[in-house]
Amino acid sequence: MLVLVTGAAGFIGSHLVDRLLADGHRVVGVDDFSSGRNARTDVEIWRMDVADPALPGRVAALRPEVVCHLAAQVSVRASVADPLHDARVNALGTANVLEAARAGGARKVVFASSCAVYGVPDALPVPPDAELRPASPYAASKVTGEVYLRTYRALHGLDYTILTLANVYGPRQTPDGEAGVVSIFTDALLAGRPTRVFGDGTQTRDYVYVLDVVDAFARATGEAGGGGRFNVGTGVQTTDRELHTLVAEAVGAPDDPAFAPPRPGDLPAMAVDPAATEQALGWRARVPLREGLAATAAWARERAAAQPPEARIT
Repeated sequence: MLVLVTGAAGFIGSHLVDRLLADGHRVVGVDDFSSGRNARTDVEIWRMDVADPALPGRVAALRPEVVCHLAAQVSVRASVADPLHDARVNALGTANVLEAARAGGARKVVFASSCAVYGVPDALPVPPDAELRPASPYAASKVTGEVYLRTYRALHGLDYTILTLANVYGPRQTPDGEAGVVSIFTDALLAGRPTRVFGDGTQTRDYVYVLDVVDAFARATGEAGGGGRFNVGTGVQTTDRELHTLVAEAVGAPDDPAFAPPRPGDLPAMAVDPAATEQALGWRARVPLREGLAATAAWARERAAAQPPEARIT
């Protein structure tokens, strides 16, 4: 099967490319390299924006069977500061990818959504049929993408599966920009720099390992899960303070963060219910948090050691 992966040089996308190749599929990637850094020579990657009007024509000639759409502007704070850019990449970009998939005769699009679409939930863990309450332009653009998917299925018969991701962590996630807190804690503790926990440390998130996430994508490329939204997470809440302790343990560093005022807009708690995902896709998270953090710390340590000495000055 030929699969087109948008965001192929990014954190999750690069791991997905690895998995699809290992499963024997052909892969072509799309990435503008604005944030993705995982360049490779074993896969053809088109350097282009997903909102580029030329994309549908190129995909029409490629004729992939499945499109995995992961390219996105992922910063909530950046979406608040520049909602038009966020809408261009996430809403217009998704519409352009869907038009490309239609032009290329694709059977299915697998879409990376975010648990941010649920806003402040009534109960945890959040089921996939919960009311969508986007509280940021980023979340609104993800909801818009979901609406476009349903529209294209109704109009053109283009199948889709929406994967609503919890907080993804693991190797290849860097602490730059709007990175996950795991990579931020890991790199700071490895370098001996101070760390901060915002608020009183009781804010919770659902942390899911990147290889578990790409397993969900790989399963969703088949016939299962058509027309549905499925949560990809553990259903388990971990507080910020607990996470810092676990990362410090994985790194072998002191567990002594500073505390900073809470950030406006941060959700107090989040976890997603993956039960329907297991039923529909046969998927469940398999990597325990401690094991995933150990693998992440090992990768970060190797990455730091491979940097030139001047890049390691703190």
